Amino acid sequence: MTTVTAPAPWITSSQQCTLETCPMSYAHITYLPNLGGNAFYIALFALFIPVQCYLGIRHRTWGYLFGAICGLILEVLGYIARIYMRHNPFIDRWFIMYLVCLTIAPAFLSGAIYVSLARIVGAYSAQISRIKQRSYSLIFISFDIISLLLQAAGGAITTSNSASTVQDGINIMIAGLSSQVASLTLYIVIVLDFAFRVYRLSTNSPSPSTSNTTFRLTPPSKRESDSQDLVPGENDADPDTDGLITLNPEFASLRASNRWKAFLFCQGLAVVCIYIRSCFRVAELCGGFNSHLANDQSTFMVLEGMMISIAVIAMSTWGHPGIGFNGRWEALNYPMFGSGRKKGGDA
Repeated sequence: MTTVTAPAPWITSSQQCTLETCPMSYAHITYLPNLGGNAFYIALFALFIPVQCYLGIRHRTWGYLFGAICGLILEVLGYIARIYMRHNPFIDRWFIMYLVCLTIAPAFLSGAIYVSLARIVGAYSAQISRIKQRSYSLIFISFDIISLLLQAAGGAITTSNSASTVQDGINIMIAGLSSQVASLTLYIVIVLDFAFRVYRLSTNSPSPSTSNTTFRLTPPSKRESDSQDLVPGENDADPDTDGLITLNPEFASLRASNRWKAFLFCQGLAVVCIYIRSCFRVAELCGGFNSHLANDQSTFMVLEGMMISIAVIAMSTWGHPGIGFNGRWEALNYPMFGSGRKKGGDA
């Protein structure tokens, strides 16, 4: 750590500073990033890039692959920038590279998780869901795009030499991170609501052990309505349905498997970790770059690096949809736009 207590007399800008000529108070952060910890995160995230490529290409999970790869590449670039900051923490380019990359990377990772939700709903029954399958992707990806734009724009603005402009940039980044927290909160609420509806329908089934579980859609008596969650389906007008909801029989064995349970657990774990990290970054930026929290390396390495590492490991192993859906991801394709069922491609 530098022991310089005042800048050299010829220094007129922090961009001219080095560790030998300026005190750390002139730097973007007041500590030198730990070499071992940051190198570990670079290696970890870089390791999962080919893993995601292999799984994504093998199982044709293109939307998930895009989000995961973009997130992982940004994580690697962000931690590379932190290592460069060890040599000169005064230079804008490394600080901005670190700030923007590590701030927006989890938005891509959460986007990868979002594209799985509509197919998880399809594996049970789209009739149980309160919203259409395509709405999941449209709502959450729209949130993600807004969050990404705000965070990237805010990060760029913070390079200004004007204190008021820097604060404006921080406020924009806080708005972007807050929208990500709001998106994740909404996601968690919707998932819990859907899970509760599946649970109620399953536990109130006359034959819960059968794989082809059906539920009556005709108007129930008052007593029945107090105890059952009967949801209007998309095919109410179809005489062949006899007013019944059917949990997707093609995926009954998958839903009962340990593979599926592990997939849902890992996806949930990833969401919780990204949520914790996003809340931390909002709190960090609310205090500004000079706050204690923004300059606490240990907290950053745990609540940023460790949380995203756990999420990435979960998303790249049993939480990967290619593994979770046992290679049947494309069987649950749904139309992003229009009303017809899409036969190919990926959302």
